[in-house]
Amino acid sequence: MKTLWLELKSSVLLTLIFAVLLCGAYPLVVWAGAQFILPAQANGSLLVEKDGTVRGSRLLAQNFTSDKYFQSRPSAAGSGYDATASSGTNLGPTSQKLSDSINAAVAVYRQANNLSADTPVPADAVTRSGSGLDPHISEANAQLQAPRVATARNLALAKVKEMIKTATDERDWKVFGEPRVNVLLLNVALDELSPAK
Repeated sequence: MKTLWLELKSSVLLTLIFAVLLCGAYPLVVWAGAQFILPAQANGSLLVEKDGTVRGSRLLAQNFTSDKYFQSRPSAAGSGYDATASSGTNLGPTSQKLSDSINAAVAVYRQANNLSADTPVPADAVTRSGSGLDPHISEANAQLQAPRVATARNLALAKVKEMIKTATDERDWKVFGEPRVNVLLLNVALDELSPAK
């Protein structure tokens, strides 16, 4: 009986010690380290306006619907790029539903951007990202949207294309991935140049 109580006492004591270390001290150390080393990333990479208003996160897509804005990738994360519903469609390449949704998205994209029926549409313009919250679009997608945005904002097309170049992130470590345009940063830069009404 003495052994049972000794084992129980040791188990409870170790549980309490590990609870304090792993549920308290360790998360606190990781949080403090992140705040010191990468504070912007640790706090969500928020884009804050001059008046203190949070415009969004550099890491999450937003739903831009006006012709004055570049459009993000389609989202499978609920309506309005809902971060609590982050997910892909889980539709496979042989899915008729996927094929139909892509064909419908191609037609909508071409119409919204005044493109001819034979203009190739970038895949990222009509397919959903794995998370449904990807904040980036391809350069090709941005270039096809540029005339619509320039016309809606009454800006020179060359100026809008220059802003696309400025908002383009290069490949990671110059090797991985493709150059990509952060839609939120580009739209904010456009608003600073020519506020959307």
